[in-house]
Order: sequence, then C-alpha cells, then structure tokens
Amino acid sequence: NSNWSELEPSQFLDIIEGLASKVGAEVEITSVDILTDRTGLAVGMKVSGAFNSLYRFLTLLEDSPYELELTGMDMHRETEINIDGKSVKISKWSGVFKVKLLSFI
Repeated sequence: NSNWSELEPSQFLDIIEGLASKVGAEVEITSVDILTDRTGLAVGMKVSGAFNSLYRFLTLLEDSPYELELTGMDMHRETEINIDGKSVKISKWSGVFKVKLLSFI
C-alpha cells in the first residue's frame, strides 16, 4: 500500500468512491480543502443508500490503513417520497461525512 505522502488528493477521492461502490452506496464529494497548516486534507461527502451500506462504508473508511480522522457525521433516514401524489415509505438513508486525511502532503 502507498503512503499518503506519495498519494495525490485525486487518488484519495478515487479510493472513497471505490469504497462506496464496493458496499453499494452512492457518494458525492462536496468539498476538498487542504488544511491551512498544510498537514492534511479535509474532505466532505454525501453518501446515500441502505443503512447497512452506509455503515459498511464508514467502517471501511475508518479501518483503512491510512491516517484518517472522522471530524463530522450526520445521518438520517429518508422516510417518504411522493410518487404521483401518493406517499411511499422507503428505507433509504443519507449521510454527510467529513474526514480529515492526515499527512498526505
């Protein structure tokens, strides 16, 4: 495995997308910022799918061999959608995760 010091930010984003795909979740990167002290990268993302998919995504992210810090998380269940004027219950979850990738530069 590569060291983060050898990893480009775009490669880290590819890893995030790969983890989401592996567990059947959808991910959208919402922000990417180099920390002001240039010690790492802050990444914001929206993730959606079944609860199990979000949980497995978060577990894979946390268990990755890289130095990560989960700095924020907000998950909720989307309980209803409106189809042709009818309310339909669904079991889709969505979450906003913020992680800090340390020592990639």
